[in-house]
Amino acid sequence: MSTYNIIYRFQLADNNIETVGLQLNEDTLELKDEYVANLPEWAKLRYKQCPNCPLKPSESPNCPVAKHLAKHTKLFDKVQSFEKLKLVVKTPQRMTTQTTSAEKAMSTFIGLIMATSGCPHTAYFRPMARFHLPLADEQETIYRAASMYLLAQYFRDKNDLSPDWNLKGLKTIYQNISAVNQGIGARLREATKTDASLSAIVSLDMYTKVIPDMIEESLFEFKHYFAVYLDEDKRTVELKL
Repeated sequence: MSTYNIIYRFQLADNNIETVGLQLNEDTLELKDEYVANLPEWAKLRYKQCPNCPLKPSESPNCPVAKHLAKHTKLFDKVQSFEKLKLVVKTPQRMTTQTTSAEKAMSTFIGLIMATSGCPHTAYFRPMARFHLPLADEQETIYRAASMYLLAQYFRDKNDLSPDWNLKGLKTIYQNISAVNQGIGARLREATKTDASLSAIVSLDMYTKVIPDMIEESLFEFKHYFAVYLDEDKRTVELKL
């Protein structure tokens, strides 16, 4: 199995360095499913299971998101949300370095784990995980999510499936993700001693609540960037199909 590797390195306030390597299956973009001995109770699917979860404990005994997050609770407990740290993220294409708050660093890290965990609701964001952009701001997130979703509609159309060019389905995806965020937050309250991971989940959930209402309005703010596509008189190249 070929993998796509993303490395997170956290340089904490005391200069200690924590490094985490995430291995994604290049075909499915799911995290490598490693066996974890003695998974905590809060990682079991039946423990505060999300109300919209389609999985059954008999078939999937562990929550996909919680199972992967359980490996990193010691890291979460080493920082408070307000503390500054140096974050370095390496992908095969580039390295991103930024000094930021622990909350923002953990938010981008947890968001990546959630998207690639195997959770049915977060799976829609796996393409964004493949083109991971750490610490993306609100506009970047909206642009990337809408672009990903519209490309998915192109592929649906090519596969004789009904496309959703009005982005209604994207809003539904975000609504489901919000329920997952709340469920994971409830689990992490039992699993961690500091507020870093909980604040990170709250930050992620803010996006899921705001973006559905902002999608259409925000996309129109990008419209002037695409002027060359909209003005036939200014076209200098005739596209040949």
